[in-house]
Amino acid sequence: MEIVHTPVLLAQVVEYLNCHANGIYLDATLGSGGHAFTILKNNPEIKALIALDCDEDAITQAQKRLQPFLHKTHIFQENFINIRTILKRLKLTEVNGILLDLGVSSQQLEDPTRGFSFRLKGPLDMRMNRKLPTTAFDLVNTSSFSQLKQILINNGEERFASQIARAIVNSRKKTPLSDTLKLSNLVISAIPRKHHPRKIHPATKTFQAIRIAVNNELENLKRAIEEGIDLLAPKGRFCIISFHSIEDRIVKHLLRNLSKGYSPSEKILPWSRTEQGKIKIITTKPLSPGPEEVIKNPRARSAKLRVAEKL
Repeated sequence: MEIVHTPVLLAQVVEYLNCHANGIYLDATLGSGGHAFTILKNNPEIKALIALDCDEDAITQAQKRLQPFLHKTHIFQENFINIRTILKRLKLTEVNGILLDLGVSSQQLEDPTRGFSFRLKGPLDMRMNRKLPTTAFDLVNTSSFSQLKQILINNGEERFASQIARAIVNSRKKTPLSDTLKLSNLVISAIPRKHHPRKIHPATKTFQAIRIAVNNELENLKRAIEEGIDLLAPKGRFCIISFHSIEDRIVKHLLRNLSKGYSPSEKILPWSRTEQGKIKIITTKPLSPGPEEVIKNPRARSAKLRVAEKL
């Protein structure tokens, strides 16, 4: 049975993307095509939709889902950091709207062979694009204690990073950590039981942190926002859905500073002054799913949508 991924904040994305006739739009995180399908269905007058995803399986599913609209859809298996390259390939210099949905799809989480789930036994992989050279297995079994600790702190804000990193290093001395359940159980045992979180699985932050490191997600996000804003046409909208506080802070701070006339250096800080802001913030506070959406799709509960418009 094929797993169907439910797109989050769908109505809000379609509304705030503000599509218009003959516009060209970019879904930079296509997934199985849920957002793209509704954008195309609700806006038959748009000129084209460009869609990117680095996951080959997602591309295959999306192509099936978007069959009625393939005449005006350009689909590429590419990471969203390559927005500029794709537009050049299509001989375009700008688009009228961009969507980034930073979540992990249901297909990825529920396919044990992908190694994203701490509940299902599978290989320690976690690559969004299976052509990437480094897997979670490589990272977990070759990183030093200090490297693992920093990954867990920087990418997962894990309170017990030292204990988990030490447990990993000690365990792999006997035999390499090779599957998701072994890692998950190790994390559970490394965190004192009285400190196990009530609302999430104890291994959630560890798996998040490792996945982010494997796919270089945070650096890619920073780059994609800057590139995307440069490639937006005037009045074009940038919609970004994040799912955890680290991502949301990056989005919030980048958009805020770019709206105030600052542009980030390669290391994001310090900021260098520009003549004027590049964007205006449309959502002063992020939009979140309502109770009905969360009941239907519990994975949507942590989603936040921020929207900016190019000046």
